[in-house]
Formats: sequence, structure tokens, C-alpha cells
Amino acid sequence: MRVRWVEWEGAARTAITLRRWTARLTSDVDVGEILADFAARGDRAVLELTNRFDATGQPLDSLAVDPAQAEAALGALEPQLREAMELASANIRAVAAAQLVSGPSQATLPQGQTVTVREVPMGSAGIYAPGGRAAYPSSVLMCAIPARVAGVGSISLASPPRPDGRLHPLVLAAAALCGIDEIYAMGGAGAILALAYGTETVVPVDVIAGPGNAWVREAKRAVCGRVAIDSYAGPSELMAIADADTDVELAALDLCAQAEHGVESPLVAVAGDGLVLEGIAAAVDAAAATRPSVADAQLALVQAPDAESAIAFANCHAPEHLQLMTTDAALLADRVTTAGCVFVGARSATAFGDYAAGSNHVLPTGGAGRFSGPLGPGVFRRKISTVEVPAEAAAKLAPHVDVLARAEGFPVHGESAMIRAEP
Repeated sequence: MRVRWVEWEGAARTAITLRRWTARLTSDVDVGEILADFAARGDRAVLELTNRFDATGQPLDSLAVDPAQAEAALGALEPQLREAMELASANIRAVAAAQLVSGPSQATLPQGQTVTVREVPMGSAGIYAPGGRAAYPSSVLMCAIPARVAGVGSISLASPPRPDGRLHPLVLAAAALCGIDEIYAMGGAGAILALAYGTETVVPVDVIAGPGNAWVREAKRAVCGRVAIDSYAGPSELMAIADADTDVELAALDLCAQAEHGVESPLVAVAGDGLVLEGIAAAVDAAAATRPSVADAQLALVQAPDAESAIAFANCHAPEHLQLMTTDAALLADRVTTAGCVFVGARSATAFGDYAAGSNHVLPTGGAGRFSGPLGPGVFRRKISTVEVPAEAAAKLAPHVDVLARAEGFPVHGESAMIRAEP
């Protein structure tokens, strides 16, 4: 575990320093060449990328996966694992359903016209679940269930196959559990481009959601506008705020848990007492020494003057996950305004949110919590306005529309309104 101390320069400036450090952990990628190849060759380009990076032992000849494989995988799950997945699914569904808007909003204006704004589900969604040598059925649940709750008509799943050319059985089982309509064995930037533009095999979608590596993130950036996306989610992040009463062994284990996401995932511990931070650093080193999967992680230690400064710093930094492990955690939680997800109290480990608490683990990273939030059904819905102008309202509005339209150089707009004002 590599540990560094970050000097306190005030909440805002310390957050800037830390964000620059975390930015250096990630590598820049460019998907322009892949986009050009995809535009020219479609299916063949995606298949070549998938066979080159994923299905290295058994090359694929098709991107499509028979849904019967998903049903078979679900049926083959060990009972305890299936029970855990079904519990997680039920909790995710309950939290997603609670976020739905109760109904349309309608305003009747003084001139007599009514404007109604309602939400409608998008027609289709593409879910990306990282895969290949690892399996992330939790990401399938986190993305597909909110889409189902939102009322999306058709859901497609893209996930990279293993070297043997098949999707991991756990990913397939999660797909069956969610009732996914189309399944494709493809990964990386090629998968995102295929979902956005469509190919001979892949049906294009209206919105793409799901976590991924830097190539997936940049491909989502490239297709944004062609389709909607959930966010530019990057490497996982965790900030833990501690005090003298914090159990440093628990804090260390939580930090190490997030370190399993890879060396690009920044970890931050904040406390007002330098001795507490030293204790966390020592506990992290001890934990990492017996856990090879987290040995190369990056941990930053920040000594803030007090709890108020620590929260101000967290709000400036906007971490993906924020654990409040202090005595007054419940009081501090309401003052957090930018974190993707806040975990309150000693027992509220981020791992619960990653899997089964019901909150979503697709969260804003890289400071994006300043303007975005967790993945939910709202990502899969859009607003639509309906305007009804009766005769009396038309007579009152038309002269104003005519004046404004002519001022902008659009006289026919004015005529279109004025003719409605005639008896």
C-alpha cells in the first residue's frame, strides 16, 4: 500500500491538490481510431476487438448470446447465491421504485392555456457490465432493475466474454433474473459504439448505462448526444472521515475493500488528529500485507483542523463514496452535499452499498458528484410537454407572440399565432 500525506491548504485548495493527484492515477485514452474502424466495418470491427482482448481462447463468430444460456445459468446457481442475488434485486427494486415521480405536473396559466409536463420511459436501454476474467453480476442488477422500474421497453446487455468465448454464468444468471431482452458478448469501446449506433447484429438503444474502464468511459463520451448516457463513471473512490473514537481496523478494512477495484482507485482518510491517521495507515499496511489484491493501492491522508473543515473538504472533493465514521456521523450526514453516496456510522460499510443495501453502486466519480448523482430510474426516463391553448387564451397570447416573433425576425411565427386569435 502506497501512502502519502496531503498538506492542509484549506478545504477548496486541498481538494484541488487531491484531485490532481487522483487524475495522475488514471491513463488517458483515445477511441477515435476505434470509432473510425467501427463506422467502416460494424460487426466485424467489434468482433475483432472482442476476440483480441477477451475471447482469446475461443474466438467468437457472433456477438449475440442465446437468452436460453441465461436461464440455464440462473437455474444452476447455488441456492445461497441465488437467495443473495434475489435479496439484492428486491432491495434495489424497492429503492428505485421509491424514486419514481408520482404523476405529471400541470399548470393553468392566467391567459387560459394549460401546460402539462409528464415523464415517459425511454424506448430502449443498453446496459454495460464489466466482465471477461472477472464477473460483476451486481452491475447487471444495479443497471437493469432501475431501467425495468422506469418502464423501459427493451433492455440489452453487453459484457465482455471470457477467454473461452462465453459470458460468465453469474452475469448470465443476473441477466435472466432481470428479464433482459438482448444479450451480447462484446466489451470495451466497441460494445459502447455498437449499442449507440447499431450493427448488423446489435440493435441500437436510446440510453447506455453502466460502469467500465477508461476505454468504456471515453466511448460513452464519444457517443453522448447520439444517445443518452448515465455518467462518465471512472475508477472507484472512497473517502473515510474518522475521529478518535473510530475503529481504525474497520476503517482499514473498508479502505482495502475499495482498493480491490485496482491501483487507479484513490483512497482518502481524513481526520482532525494526526495520530488517528497514523493508526489508520498502520492498520491499512497490516491488512494489505496479507491481501495481495490491494497491495498496490494508493492512500492519501489529510489532517483537517476540525469536523466542519473535514465536511467542507469532502464537499469540495465530491468523492464517489463517503464513509462518516465519527461519533457524530448522523449529525454530519445532512451537511454533505456532493458525495455520490454517504455511509453513516461504524456499521455502514461501502460494501453494503456495492451489493445489497438497495442503493445503487453506479455513482459519479472524478468530482462529478458536484452535478450528478446515483444511477436511478430517472436516467431511463425523459420529460415531455403537452400544451393546450383554447380560443380565449389564443386571443390573449397571440399579440404578444406576434411582437416577439417579429422582433426576432420571424414574422411567419407571428402570423401563425395571430390567425388563431381570429373569431
